[in-house]
Amino acid sequence: MDEMLSTREIAKFLKVNEKMVYSLIAEKGLPATKVTGKWMFPLHLVRQWIEAGTENYPQMAQLPSYHGLVLIAGSNDLLLDKLISTFNIKHDNHMALFGIKGSMGGLRALKLNLCHIASSHLVGENKDYNFPFLKDELNQIPAVVNFCLREQGFLVQKGNPEKIDSVKDLGKPGIRIVNRPVGTGTRKLFDTQLAAAGLKGQTIKGYEKELARHMDVGLEIFSGKADAGLSIRPVANILGLDFIPVTWERFDLVIKKERFFDQGIQLFLSMLKGKVIQAAAKELGGYDLSMSGKMIYPE
Repeated sequence: MDEMLSTREIAKFLKVNEKMVYSLIAEKGLPATKVTGKWMFPLHLVRQWIEAGTENYPQMAQLPSYHGLVLIAGSNDLLLDKLISTFNIKHDNHMALFGIKGSMGGLRALKLNLCHIASSHLVGENKDYNFPFLKDELNQIPAVVNFCLREQGFLVQKGNPEKIDSVKDLGKPGIRIVNRPVGTGTRKLFDTQLAAAGLKGQTIKGYEKELARHMDVGLEIFSGKADAGLSIRPVANILGLDFIPVTWERFDLVIKKERFFDQGIQLFLSMLKGKVIQAAAKELGGYDLSMSGKMIYPE
């Protein structure tokens, strides 16, 4: 649940006396709700209320009217790379470009109007994907379309010479890992796995070594520079690495509603039910397209 503050706490937060709080509710629209007769204040809405009332606030970038360019930012994925390449070959008058920024970076880019689509697979405490983070990163609930379900797990060298069977084995002496950057969904999943196993990442050799792409993680292990790293099954399939499954995750495309019906975005989304994505997912392995192209709603 979002943090809720009492009248005394919100007065302290706003640096005003409690009487002024009641005036702000009545006259300035300070977000508040009554619970058992007492005012309570959702902190995330109060922060948005402060932002909305700020004068001389730096103007965010504004995406131009659609003119053939589809900008996508966020989480790296091999199947998404394939679809972007196919889109650019298929549509002469349109072009899709992707920026690797991690799931959280993609949502922030969408908030700042730096892209049309954010790709994200952030899991919240309630096991729902992406929605727990949208209310913090965006001022509105966007359109969320599922891209795929994909399998995450630990990549290890062929034959698993270090006998790594679970995250707990990463704590064994001499194990070298490779990591993904802070803000990526994979890094969040990895840190959650470590915490559940009672391990501190900083004690594991290679924890600070961050690579931007899933394939980079695989190549680091394939070359013998690391023993393990959390990544997606398709990388293991391509490089011939062993794979220890951890979870299936929901990978979504997040789009602001006012840009949802732009021609290029609709052309891109139409490919989610096409033959190319089906064939590529089958060839790569580790993907489930049963929800692909469906509009997703909060659980």
